[in-house]
Amino acid sequence: MNAIHAHLAGSAAEAARVTRGISPEQLDRSSVCTGWTVRELANHLVLYTAHGLEHRASRTRLPDELVARDFTADSDWPERYAAQLDRALTAWARPEAWDGDIDLGGGSTMPAGEIAAMLVAELALHGWDLARSTGQDFTLPEETGVYLLDVVERYAEMYRTYEGFAVPVPVRTDAPAFARALATSGRTP
Repeated sequence: MNAIHAHLAGSAAEAARVTRGISPEQLDRSSVCTGWTVRELANHLVLYTAHGLEHRASRTRLPDELVARDFTADSDWPERYAAQLDRALTAWARPEAWDGDIDLGGGSTMPAGEIAAMLVAELALHGWDLARSTGQDFTLPEETGVYLLDVVERYAEMYRTYEGFAVPVPVRTDAPAFARALATSGRTP
């Protein structure tokens, strides 16, 4: 395994823990992501960080059925999410998953390692969003926070172009790396 895979695995475990703590009553509440309910945010997280993670490693397209699916309609969706995350992490454990570029659609590609880095950010940031939206904590080891901060800083302007990140918010310079990553992405830690 490489260091990025370890960050993926740790972030995935924390995201799975948070989803298990979401009650059915919380799904239709507003989330901290403007314009999204907790259900919409959870579905986004399941689609892109579990199914998308596996499909990226395998270089296959996400089926339309998955893109349109309400994963949270199943009462055991957190367990299904955790199992899908395990399958995705297994797919990324294969050395060939890290070779070459991955098609992003529309004719653009990125190196596999960069896609994995962006998926660490997706897991950590939206996992935190879900936790914050449902009264939970989301914690990562400092080394994952340091890695995440680097990824967020590298891709912040691109994400802002697509309205995935808001304007950075102030944070102490001596704040933990995860808090600085959240602030850089426009979230208030």
